[in-house]
Amino acid sequence: MSEDAFQAAADRVKSLKSSPSNAELLKLYALFKQGSVGDVQGSRPGAFKLRDRAKYDAWAEVKGTSTTDAKSQYIALVDDLVKRLG
Repeated sequence: MSEDAFQAAADRVKSLKSSPSNAELLKLYALFKQGSVGDVQGSRPGAFKLRDRAKYDAWAEVKGTSTTDAKSQYIALVDDLVKRLG
């Protein structure tokens, strides 16, 4: 698994013909951040920042996953979405 494959998957996901579900979007976000940055950073956003809080929580769910594993999971998820959504 290479950095090029990870970036290619990030580019491919932008050209999907249909939009993934919210859960899939959050999973994509979490795996991308984990693969790029590592474990979640900062404090959890307040209750009134629903979008930011959901993104933080999704990223926190994959805490401890190595960047290599997160990148592999991200690529696999993008491959699945491309097959299903075009």
